[in-house]
Amino acid sequence: MKIAIITGASSGMGREFVLQLDAAREYDEIWVIARRKDRLEALAGEVRAKLRPIAMDLTDPASLDAYRALLEEEKPQVATLVNAGGFGKFGAFADTPLDQLLNMIDLNTKALTAITHITLPYLTRGSEIYQMGSMSSFQPVPYIDVYGATKAYVLSFSRALGMELKPRGIRVMAVCPFWVKTEFFDRAVTDDTITYYVRFYEAKNVVSQALRDMKRGKDVSIHGKYSQMQVFATKLIPHKTVMKIWCKQQKKPIK
Repeated sequence: MKIAIITGASSGMGREFVLQLDAAREYDEIWVIARRKDRLEALAGEVRAKLRPIAMDLTDPASLDAYRALLEEEKPQVATLVNAGGFGKFGAFADTPLDQLLNMIDLNTKALTAITHITLPYLTRGSEIYQMGSMSSFQPVPYIDVYGATKAYVLSFSRALGMELKPRGIRVMAVCPFWVKTEFFDRAVTDDTITYYVRFYEAKNVVSQALRDMKRGKDVSIHGKYSQMQVFATKLIPHKTVMKIWCKQQKKPIK
């Protein structure tokens, strides 16, 4: 049984990956994972492949055990894995509740790492792994510091894992978009800490770029000329200066 597995599939980037992968590839089943089962079930009418909704909280160790058991029982051929589950929280580190910060780390890094590790035995030559990073992967970002740090982890981990898996013919790519119009902001924004957004991109365009970049053998997908220019700039400009520019844009005091 040839399948795709997509976490964070109930909305945003994950949902867009479901739609575009279904349109572009042939799968016997697409396993969609998120906490909101009703959202997952609603996707069934929008795809060609058989959809298997799997409602679970990936920060719960019991959910990971259940996921492992499901794979052991079904023994599928996983052609595509997309780790799109995650969230951000904008605000000063000291003002953000600790439980929210730790939950962010658990979902954005620990769950992503666990899902990748548990799924890996079921991937074969030609399989693909898409890991959801961010433009924040490339630089420290005050007032989004923990979120940015988790995405830096995703970028580093994905690149290194891709090198390890290359002899096995398994490709790994970090998808690192700029601001994208999704429900991400419904949870991330709780006040006016972040007010300046250079520009927004559409999820469908980011995912379409990611699918093309995977075919080209890239290990990182960056959609948009402005985004590419910013990544290039962060390689040339000291991170201390980059952070000062960011704080100035957000009207934050700099001493």
